[in-house]
Amino acid sequence: MMLRRLAAATALALPLGAGAVTVVGDGIPVALEGAVGEAARGRAIVASRQASLCLLCHAGPMPEERFQGNLAPDLAGAGQRWTAAQLRLRLVDPRRLNPDSIMPAYYRTEGLTRVGRAWEGRPILNAQQVEDVVAYLATLKD
Repeated sequence: MMLRRLAAATALALPLGAGAVTVVGDGIPVALEGAVGEAARGRAIVASRQASLCLLCHAGPMPEERFQGNLAPDLAGAGQRWTAAQLRLRLVDPRRLNPDSIMPAYYRTEGLTRVGRAWEGRPILNAQQVEDVVAYLATLKD
């Protein structure tokens, strides 16, 4: 409990290619670049086998999508388990929470290894796409 309070009181700047965001405890409380997420677009990004590849590792409440992953937590109920701020940090830089995570940093561009030449200095998802995914995942309450 004491560790949780200490984490909640800690605010750190996370340098990113597009600027810096403030991490407070286990989340990023402010939307990236002021973007407003749209859940329908976020669902499409999560389901995309080109843009995000979320379903390579995660399963989600998308019965029409075949061959969903089982390496990572099921996305069903994500909005119940985590706040928008917590979801945002998990997308931006999951290794801030779990240094052994195999999930890619979807928005961080610095300090990465084995990055393809076409992706150097570019995030996997832009700020709007991250906020769209956060908006979608926040709707998943069951």
